[in-house]
Amino acid sequence: MGQFFAEYGLFLLKVITIVAGIVVVIVVAAIAGRKAAHEGLEVENLNKNFKSLADTLRGAVSTKAEQKKAAKASKKEAKAEGKKASTKPRSFVIDFKGDLKATAVPSLREEVSAILDVAGAGDEVIVRLENHGGVVHEHGLAASQLARIRDHEIPLTVCVDKVAASGGYLMACVASKVYAAPFAILGSIGVLAQLPNFNRMLDSHGVDFEQITAGKYKRSVTMFGKNTDEDRAKLKEELEDVHRLFKDAVGKYRPNLDLDKVATGEHWYGTMALELGLADEIKTSDELLKELAAERDLYRVAFNIKKPLQKRLVANIDSLLERADAAGWRRRFESRLPR
Repeated sequence: MGQFFAEYGLFLLKVITIVAGIVVVIVVAAIAGRKAAHEGLEVENLNKNFKSLADTLRGAVSTKAEQKKAAKASKKEAKAEGKKASTKPRSFVIDFKGDLKATAVPSLREEVSAILDVAGAGDEVIVRLENHGGVVHEHGLAASQLARIRDHEIPLTVCVDKVAASGGYLMACVASKVYAAPFAILGSIGVLAQLPNFNRMLDSHGVDFEQITAGKYKRSVTMFGKNTDEDRAKLKEELEDVHRLFKDAVGKYRPNLDLDKVATGEHWYGTMALELGLADEIKTSDELLKELAAERDLYRVAFNIKKPLQKRLVANIDSLLERADAAGWRRRFESRLPR
């Protein structure tokens, strides 16, 4: 018996050490977040950024004479551009990285509002989207922000380099055109609810759980009470209702999709998603933006929001959960690769 308690104590100590380490990492990351960019709208000219990168590399591989000649030509070009306003159409680029609670929505709201006040004829919006999905109503609101762009009849393009699944695809499907990288994950048009139940454990320890409700279906499945078949059936009915709303939203923006085939909760990789109609073209966001830079002015638009320490802690926890979820996607992907 003494050996059992010794081993159990050692195991418990390891668990406490690991948890403490995770907490320290979360707190340090949250405190470091105080050095983030100031709150407000940030605009970056991507054309200039692309040119700067190319000039830097060109300078590193050129002779001194070539560098001098290139610098002179660049100075002359910049002077000419400064004298006249650009007549090129504009592409406004938004980056959206989702998490379980779609915490980037407040920034997205401000970015969309700013663009709608400025965009004119010939302009468009490009969203570089990375989103595994999460809470239904949060991602529904995120999709509604993108729908504002479509409602103003401004072309909306979504680029998926990594993943747009579940709530992420609810956002992606709003676009006029969806680009996907060859191995990007798209789809997962389904709804999931899962929770542990501790009723038997509580009962075995003589702990009663009381839950008082007003309204027959105020609460169905619970973590601590005894769940009945009626409770499970009610939750299943609610999930089916949400799934129907999900399919209606996808069908509204992509009417040619075979929803019976794609709204099964499955996900597909880029080339397969293209065949099913979940995407319109296989191309990375880098390829697309580089092509557009030759004929359009590209502006990355980002709204930075300063968050209090408590919210940064919660965001870091959500980020860890998201990474765990992403690891699950990776394991599923790796399991399908040929050995």
